Amino acid sequence: MFKDEYGKNTMTLQQATLPVPQFDQIQLADLKQQIEQTIQNGQNFLNQLKEVPQNSEAQLATLTEVDQLENNMSESWGILSHLNAVMNNAETREVYQSLLPSLSEYYTQLGQHTALYQTYQQIHDSSIFQTLSEAQQSAIKLALRDFKLSGVALQGEAKKRYAEISARLSQLSSDFSNHVLDATQAYFKPLTEAQLKGLPQSSVELLKQYGQQRELEQAVATLDFPAYFAIMTYADDRELREELYKAYVTRASDQSDKTEFDNTPVMEEILSLRQEMAQLLGFNNFAEYSLASKMAPDVETVHQFLVDLAEHARTPALAEIAELKSIAQQDGIEELKPWDATYYSEKLKQQQFNLSQEALKPYFPAPKVVQGLFQIVQRLYGIQIIERQAPVWQDDVRYFEIEDQGQVVGGFYFDLYARNGKRGGAWMSGFRSRVQTANGLQKPICYMVCNFTPPIGNQPALLTHDEVITLFHEFGHGLHHMLTEVDNISVAGTHGVAWDAVELPSQFMEFWAWDNESLDVLSEHTETKQTLPQELLSALLNARFFQSGMQTLRQIEFALFDLTIHRQTPALNSQQIQETLNDIRAKFAVVPTVPYNRFQHSFSHIFAGGYAAGYYSYKWAEVLASDAFDRFESEGIFNTETGKEFRKFILAVGGKDTALDAFRNFRKREPKIDALLRHQGWTNTDKTA
Repeated sequence: MFKDEYGKNTMTLQQATLPVPQFDQIQLADLKQQIEQTIQNGQNFLNQLKEVPQNSEAQLATLTEVDQLENNMSESWGILSHLNAVMNNAETREVYQSLLPSLSEYYTQLGQHTALYQTYQQIHDSSIFQTLSEAQQSAIKLALRDFKLSGVALQGEAKKRYAEISARLSQLSSDFSNHVLDATQAYFKPLTEAQLKGLPQSSVELLKQYGQQRELEQAVATLDFPAYFAIMTYADDRELREELYKAYVTRASDQSDKTEFDNTPVMEEILSLRQEMAQLLGFNNFAEYSLASKMAPDVETVHQFLVDLAEHARTPALAEIAELKSIAQQDGIEELKPWDATYYSEKLKQQQFNLSQEALKPYFPAPKVVQGLFQIVQRLYGIQIIERQAPVWQDDVRYFEIEDQGQVVGGFYFDLYARNGKRGGAWMSGFRSRVQTANGLQKPICYMVCNFTPPIGNQPALLTHDEVITLFHEFGHGLHHMLTEVDNISVAGTHGVAWDAVELPSQFMEFWAWDNESLDVLSEHTETKQTLPQELLSALLNARFFQSGMQTLRQIEFALFDLTIHRQTPALNSQQIQETLNDIRAKFAVVPTVPYNRFQHSFSHIFAGGYAAGYYSYKWAEVLASDAFDRFESEGIFNTETGKEFRKFILAVGGKDTALDAFRNFRKREPKIDALLRHQGWTNTDKTA
């Protein structure tokens, strides 16, 4: 009988109660056909809608039909885009790529459909509007905004050009992401025993596992993040670190040996098309267009916010880099190079706080951390999380359901470990949304995906504390998706939430990975079964603000780079993109860089994800998350009443309330930056951070 890594019989799990996809039976050809049919149904509906229906009843029925079409689309396309991210192979990719043009065409047609837009407008302007639920009112207002941002008012050639740009951009962002994945997977380097010096045993085992996968008898370095990070943190061989660093920061660029994956032309074309699109819609640049749907009022405000935050971070960052240079000098390194930074940071951390990531890892076996995370959210929000049996795309994926007072409210999948064919990073994607359908209430389901170091041999996977934080972060997004109480698909869960506020629930959850009480529930030594001992706990908490100035400046560098390249007109070419980055680094970065660094060529967040002219959102939402957590600090970190209110005002409302209103309802005031500065360790107050 098959046992999972928790050691219990998986056969005893009850079947999923929600209707889940049959991943073990999905045939790509059927999926493709299903998506084509869904697109076709959508187009037929739009082609038949020639004018605004006569009465309000028929108008509302039209809106319901649009929601239903959207729901069917997210169902079939959601499965394919998920498989394309977690099981990427030639076949999946081909089907995904072949459908992109018609999908883009459909969404453009939807966004520019005059009669549909007028139907929304008429309901909005009629007396019936006031009788609709708050959620529906918000959904209609957001839809009207999005129609304008999708060029509904454009005429003739301009309308046609907008559609061409949209189709091309969806293709280019997919190309960008594929190039990064292919470039990451194309690199590997067999290592000698001498090159493994300094690496802890667990990392050596992992690299040997990567070697076995390539049918080699020796350890292999790859650019998968667990492998790359282990070498940059621990490898004593400076040349090896440099070689790997170079391979990593030149991925998918003109500087790499593998020029077939070069993202230079892709980046240039993306920027130029975004710029053209913004101007078609009457904006001066793409950054303005991007902010039209966000919480931040305008580009200048965001720019100023980032520069001000950089000022706060500068003094601590300069002190941190000086420490780093001095510890490297003790090893005879006169000039600190980028491939030295992580290695000496780890040494410094050990020296200052007696803390090593490696010593912590045995205390965070994945099963225990997952169990602890569930206990914490159960305490906070009064919900139960139960593992159930469901078909999955990979053996180590698990499926769970959330119950609230005995009622299932949602389901989620965990796909936690790095593997071949899986895109890097961590994300939550809402697969099914909460919505009222003809057949009753559809419950939300989401995927949470990470790239942790996988279990080695028959040992459970051991997580670093950073990985624990990542898990909490993604789970915050998942709760936002699943605990929604809104039944309208366009404002349920994370839908309709301003992009710069969507990180609030995720960053907010991270605070529990730092709490004494929580760490007791999260940690258990894989052999001795002890929780995290006091000295390690103190070291972990003392090291919390380690290099927070440098880390903040790094985030600000990325955010300012993103904002700047999207506000420049005309659109920049690759040389100007590089000059912009160099210029921002010269002003804000304290960590040295090298001329061949092509970070931008793999910056998928802004070229292939939804963060274009929006990367600042992480910092913007951090202000909100810190300030929200501040209330728990004063009322009790596990205060169930405060938890209830956070659930009620933030997690449950989705996009029904504006982000600012939702925040005000929870805090009973405007957001303040004070808590963030304190949580970075830059201001001393009597509150424990």
